[in-house]
Amino acid sequence: MRPPFDCADPVIRERGLSAAHNAVKRGEVVVLPTDTVYGIGADAFNPAAVKRLLEAKGRGRDMPPPVLVPETRTIDGLASSIPFAVRELIDAFWPGALTIVCRAQPSLTWDLGETNGTVALRMPLHPVALELLGRTGPLAVSSANKSGHPAATLVPEAVEQLGESVRVYLDGGPSPKGAPSTIVDASNGPLRVLRVGAISEAELRAAVPKGWVELDEPAEVEPPAEGSEPSPTTSG
Repeated sequence: MRPPFDCADPVIRERGLSAAHNAVKRGEVVVLPTDTVYGIGADAFNPAAVKRLLEAKGRGRDMPPPVLVPETRTIDGLASSIPFAVRELIDAFWPGALTIVCRAQPSLTWDLGETNGTVALRMPLHPVALELLGRTGPLAVSSANKSGHPAATLVPEAVEQLGESVRVYLDGGPSPKGAPSTIVDASNGPLRVLRVGAISEAELRAAVPKGWVELDEPAEVEPPAEGSEPSPTTSG
């Protein structure tokens, strides 16, 4: 296994981004820094690559990965029936630590797992992640850890857990937030917070006051555990 690419060095960073881009094109998996925790990523439109990602984590198709995007307008190609409140959330918090579960475009030829027609989308606020996404396009990205273990906030932690299953590791230093993204479900009616992470529910509601499930309305789903990734099968 080749050592991680130190992205603090501009020359090594370019080499690492090029190596990661090529690995993604070949259907391999890579580890990249994000603004929340480190992620393990693969070509979202390559079912074999997504399968490798899930196998590296020790997960099945019942826990499909979210998709990271390089820019806000990408959401229109990946999601359908986007409510105005979602666009307000995107304006307020993207790029950033907010994952939004939407209805997926039915024409997309991808296989992320058992998504029930939804997709979890996020635009990260990290220069290395955004530069890689700008080269590869949307990536299926889950937290860089074995299922059930803590998410990696340093690249050595990711290496220890994932080892040879990852082709390229991009080392961006310590994760800026060290906490998972907050997850909002917008796939089925009013907005619902599925997991509170780096952004609080109060911050969300302050930025977008309307369009939410009433606070006293009982939840219909159990939110993912802290540190886990969103499942696009979850709907409120």
